[in-house]
Amino acid sequence: MRIALHTRLKPGSEAEYEAAHRAVPAELVAAIRAAGATEWTIWRSGTDLFHVIDCESYDKLLGELAGLPVNIEWQRHMATFLAVPHDYSDGDAGLPVVWELAHEPGDA
Repeated sequence: MRIALHTRLKPGSEAEYEAAHRAVPAELVAAIRAAGATEWTIWRSGTDLFHVIDCESYDKLLGELAGLPVNIEWQRHMATFLAVPHDYSDGDAGLPVVWELAHEPGDA
């Protein structure tokens, strides 16, 4: 499944947020993959962040990461940059799909 999320940074925290993401702990990356994510991309426009996650199940991803110490520490650190921290309570927080260009048969 693919899920899109929208989050927002506190003004002035853009550079620190980007710097933090250049050093995501390898243990966290491994845990995200083990929880079923195959891709995760974050785009930034000003203070707006747009995430696209490909995963087996977003609920499973959240559930498996929620109690992991490495993720708890990462979320605590990310909360210092975010206007509204992600609290892992809403597996239905994704943006609704409005339109999608579907793959044609034979597309790679």
